[in-house]
Parts: sequence; C-alpha cells; structure tokens
Amino acid sequence: MSQTVTPPAQTPPAEEPSRWHRALQEITTGNAIISVLAVVMALVVGAVMIAFTDEGVQQAAGYFFARPGDTLVAVWEAVAGAYSAFFQGAVYNFRRPEFAAGIRPLTETLTFATPLIAAGLGVALAFRVGMFNIGGRGQMLMAAAAAGYVGFAFELPFGIHMLVALLAGVAAGALWAGIAGLLKARTGAHEVIVTIMLNYVALYLITWMLRTPGLLQAPGTNNPTTPAMRETAVFPELLGPQYNLHLGFLFAIASVVLVWWILDRSALGFRFRAVGENPSAARVAGINVKAMYVYAMLISGALVGLAGTSQVLGTVTTGFSSGIDAGIGFDAITVALLGRSSPWGVLAAGILFGAFKAGGFSMQAAEGVPIDIVLVVQSLIVLFIAAPPLVRAVFRLPAPGSAPRRQRPIVSKKGVAR
Repeated sequence: MSQTVTPPAQTPPAEEPSRWHRALQEITTGNAIISVLAVVMALVVGAVMIAFTDEGVQQAAGYFFARPGDTLVAVWEAVAGAYSAFFQGAVYNFRRPEFAAGIRPLTETLTFATPLIAAGLGVALAFRVGMFNIGGRGQMLMAAAAAGYVGFAFELPFGIHMLVALLAGVAAGALWAGIAGLLKARTGAHEVIVTIMLNYVALYLITWMLRTPGLLQAPGTNNPTTPAMRETAVFPELLGPQYNLHLGFLFAIASVVLVWWILDRSALGFRFRAVGENPSAARVAGINVKAMYVYAMLISGALVGLAGTSQVLGTVTTGFSSGIDAGIGFDAITVALLGRSSPWGVLAAGILFGAFKAGGFSMQAAEGVPIDIVLVVQSLIVLFIAAPPLVRAVFRLPAPGSAPRRQRPIVSKKGVAR
C-alpha cells in the first residue's frame, strides 16, 4: 500500500524593500547623519552647560522645591537667549532695521570660515591618502610670512601684486608640508612627528624674523610685527566696505571644486584613494606610493598655505605677528573630521565652525556666556564623531550594512509556512 507524500509548501519570495525604504536605510546608516546628530548632541550638552553657569538659573534653583516652575523658566530663558544671540551673531540680526545691516553676521561667518575651509581641505586630502597632516600651524606661518613679505616689500601693479603674493604664500605652505612628505617617502619618517616638529621650527623661525630689522619686522619699532600690506596686494572686498568678506572666500570655494575634481574625477585622485585604502595593494598595482605621499603633502600644504595667505591679505592687512594662525591649523583637523574628508562636507563644516566663531562672540557679549562653552561644544562634536556607535546607540540607528529583520518561517508537520 503506497503512501502519498505531500511536498512541503514553498516559501514565498521575500518582498523587495521599496525605494523609499532603501533611501531611508541609506540615510540612517550613512556617515552624514552621524555628523549631523553629533552636532545636535553637542548643542544639547552645550545647553546644559549654559543652564548650569547662568546666574538666574542658579538663583532659581535655590528654591526649586518651593517653586520649580521658576527654575524651568530660568533655564529656558538662559538657553533660548544664548542660542538666539548665537543665531543673531552668526546668521541674521533681527534687531537691525535694514536687511543690509541684518545680514552682516552671515558675512562675518563666511569670513571666519574662509581659512577654515582652505585648511580643512588640506587636512582632508591628506586623510584620503592615509596621511595625517597636523602641521597646519607651521604651514600657515610660513605661507603668511612669504605672502606678507611680498605684500609689503614689493611695489607691483594692482592685481599682479595680489597674485604674486598669493602664489608666494601657497608655494611656501606647499614646500613646508612637502618636507614631511619627502621624509616619509625617502626614510619612512612618520608625518605626524615631522609636522609637529616643523610647527615649532616655523614658529621660532617666524618669531626671530619678526624681531629682526630688514626681514619681517616693521621699521622704526621694536614690536614683533610686520608693516602694513600695500593696497595693491590686499584681497578686494566682495560686498563693499561695510562688510569684511573678501576675495579669499571665492578662492576657498574654488579650492573645494578643485579638490573634488582631483579626488573624484582625475587619475591622480584615483591613485590617492588607492594608496589611502591599501598602500601595499596600490604598490602591487604599479602605483608609485612614495611619489603619492610627496604629491599629497605638497597639495595639502598648498591648501593650508591658502588659509595663511587669506589671513594676511584678507583679514589682517595692517601687519601681523606670530599669532596670525589663530589656532586655525588645529581647527582644520576638526573641520576635516566633521566633513568626513569630503570636499563638500569640509565646506559645510567650515561654515559651521565659522558660525561658532562669529556667534560665540555674540553670545559672550549679549548674554555673558563664557566663550569657553563654544570651545567645549566644538570639542564634543569631535568626540561624538569619533564614536559613531555611541551616536547610533543614543538615537537607535541601525548599523551600516544591516538589513531589515525577516520573520522566521514556521515549521509544521504539513510543511513550511510564513
């Protein structure tokens, strides 16, 4: 007697995720959302610090259990007042009756962002090649010295003088960074150690030149400052004398496009990315890895040199001292990290940090918020970006490459069912 065997039911094919579901999955697992959420978390922590340091909040907290509403109102007024002052100092000032005067804070933000964008691009490009250019300060100082010397010591026609000073500054930054690239290529010296040492060499060299008559020191004074730049060498203003925004901002934007083209559209950029991913595999593929190290540091130093030149010819045209770098060389590392070493990401991060600089002074002047809180917020952004699992855990984001969970099949005696 034969027994009929019923074949198990076939498992129906899994449904393909919709286009919107795939787009949402890419957004929540990408790196861009981590940068945005890192900024949000840092602003939240900054709000907590503003509340704790506000005198009104501290007074209301003394009788919190009697009237808790007063404390909450004081916290809201402190945080809202601080961030409102930040917005009015970095984007638009609603207290000004005219649009031309109200938009001035945005131009200040772009002015502060100009050297940050240029220097951040230099650090980001080095990152893409697997190198860590921490010598921004030294490269900016050398670029400022070269551009400044051409700016006050030579008499050239308008336009030509500015271009010569610009090229001198960019070349000085490139050559100073190229030392680290050459030493890494020839001797294997680590670029972090070399660039740190070159920072000190540049600082003391420029300090000596600023105190030596006939070099960078202004004649007739003992102060370590340079003479004022000649008008023919200064970057022209973009929007008129009432604003500080100058031509250097357009140079920074052009640098963003140039670096994007180099990294994503040129054969040199392909070699850069190959070396950054795996130097051994790139060497096997026939790429001259040592030459890529030198080229990368030369271009990186040129971009940082553009930042130093913008400081001299665009912002400080009355002469400069050894503090001309203003910490931008180290802030550029933060900008490159926040921008995920992408040219367009660096542009956005540079503008954001320019807003921090412009808005931070407004917060301090209008609301009495310590400027150190702004520095803490910037540091927290770096901390959160360096710890993506922490950000994903706080906001319950899926891990990169994770797929949506599928229901397990139900196995019964009659077959397999969903």
